[in-house]
Amino acid sequence: VKVVESGGGLVQPGGSLRLSCATSGFTFSRYAMSWHRQAPGKERELVAAIISNGGSTNYADSVKGRFTISRDNTKNTVYLQMNSLKPEDTAVYYCNKVASQFPWGQGTQVTVSS
Repeated sequence: VKVVESGGGLVQPGGSLRLSCATSGFTFSRYAMSWHRQAPGKERELVAAIISNGGSTNYADSVKGRFTISRDNTKNTVYLQMNSLKPEDTAVYYCNKVASQFPWGQGTQVTVSS
């Protein structure tokens, strides 16, 4: 199983980033997927989730209206579009299955700062 997050970087407040999570080694289209984040000194938290066919999504209150999770089952990839970024969005972002999670990958660093 391989889960590789990418797309992070340094962005100014109010900016946007699109994260990608490329997967392999399991039947991606069968599973709900999620994005999580962990800020320094804080526990990992769920940011957004999407069901297997992409028909339903769920978001943490802190990102509702700003972040959009999506997936492409033909590419075994899940995305997180992040708009109107705030300094408090600074964290390492990870993706995983919603249930029966794999060991956490390296994640991708997102830093929101002027």
